[in-house]
Amino acid sequence: MIEKEREPEMVDIKYMDNEEKIKWLMDEYGQNVIMLAYTYVNQKQLAEDIAQEVFIKCYEKLDSFRHESSYKTWLYRITINKCKDVLRSSSYKYLIFTDYIRSKKLIHSAESESIHNEEKLLIAKQVMALPVKLREVIILYYYQDLKTAEIAEMLNSNISTVKTRLHRARNILEKTLKGEI
Repeated sequence: MIEKEREPEMVDIKYMDNEEKIKWLMDEYGQNVIMLAYTYVNQKQLAEDIAQEVFIKCYEKLDSFRHESSYKTWLYRITINKCKDVLRSSSYKYLIFTDYIRSKKLIHSAESESIHNEEKLLIAKQVMALPVKLREVIILYYYQDLKTAEIAEMLNSNISTVKTRLHRARNILEKTLKGEI
């Protein structure tokens, strides 16, 4: 069994009402949820919309939260599921087609403003070019600082599957960065 992660800050959330809980969760994890969603959909506005839907669903389900995992893990699981739903939807595929040029400009300007180090920019681009199954484990492991066991739980996978995906992703990134691919 995976050891439960302690919530950041020593906030005693169990004594809060649902409005206070959702506000705390949004303050504590809002940006991480948006970043995680962005790694799936590659569109800032859509990632923000997904995050909003995640917190609406979270609010609706707060009373049924069983505390078998941390709130962070629970929110990430909801986010991943919502992102996968969006990626499967035909409206998303249409959005990708019609917003192609605009999204390229948005991503380019966001990258150039927020990533000053050229090496970081190159790595970020290569990570975003990975297939979703490889990209998600890299993002969760390196950018969200989750352990392989936590990632496996979130993705409903075996730990060995997560480790294999991490290994494959690292190999692809290494070869790409060396110019072999």
